Amino acid sequence: MADISTVDLIQIIFWFLAGCISFYFSIGNARVWTSISMGFFLIFLSQLYVVEKALDAPWTAYTQLEAIHYIIGTISIMVMTHGFQEYYIFSRTLELGGSKQAVYLTILGLLAASAGFVFINPEPQYTMLRNIRMIENTTWVFLSLVNLDMVRKIYLQIRDSVIARGFIAFGVVFVAIFLWKGSELYLQVYNWDTDWKLIMLNLGATVPDQFMGRRDFSVLVHDVAGLLSGFSVGGTFIYLVRLLR
Repeated sequence: MADISTVDLIQIIFWFLAGCISFYFSIGNARVWTSISMGFFLIFLSQLYVVEKALDAPWTAYTQLEAIHYIIGTISIMVMTHGFQEYYIFSRTLELGGSKQAVYLTILGLLAASAGFVFINPEPQYTMLRNIRMIENTTWVFLSLVNLDMVRKIYLQIRDSVIARGFIAFGVVFVAIFLWKGSELYLQVYNWDTDWKLIMLNLGATVPDQFMGRRDFSVLVHDVAGLLSGFSVGGTFIYLVRLLR
């Protein structure tokens, strides 16, 4: 069995709780919340690979599954971004089309199509997996900023509503996620991420001493923001459940 760090374990626990709460929230509330809550639930599914790999689960030998986990992470931020855009339109017009079942089926269709794409193409190797993860992190960083602006606009529309503070909490969530995914992307761009020693060995290079402090600080930001993001998501949905009763 491989080792799993305490930070990773705590983060998975936080995201497990946040995933359960957000999925329950999607079932028990109006259609307008479905895409938002399901997007956060998908983050938990994307993070499961850390535990599976630490437990040496037999299916982790298939690199296609690791690629699918990263793709699920990309889908998650796209789904919740669509959800916040829907909510913004709803806050201005009070009109909303579609059904909850359509959201669930669309997400299942995206996951199935992504899995099919991965399995009909060559088996992903290390470099390809790293590229897919960088795409995931890049998407998260960009759309987290978009969602911060969207949350601000929604708050301005509903600031007199009982749930307005819930969207302030979502703002905190996206700041934490931006720092979490942004710091990991920064480490990847400079080849200072988890596998940096292997990369540098292959390149015949080392991390300059003057940048080691910067790398260590980025790792710290990544770990702390990852914990805070899961904790804040769970707390936000618990708060909204209480407000919407």
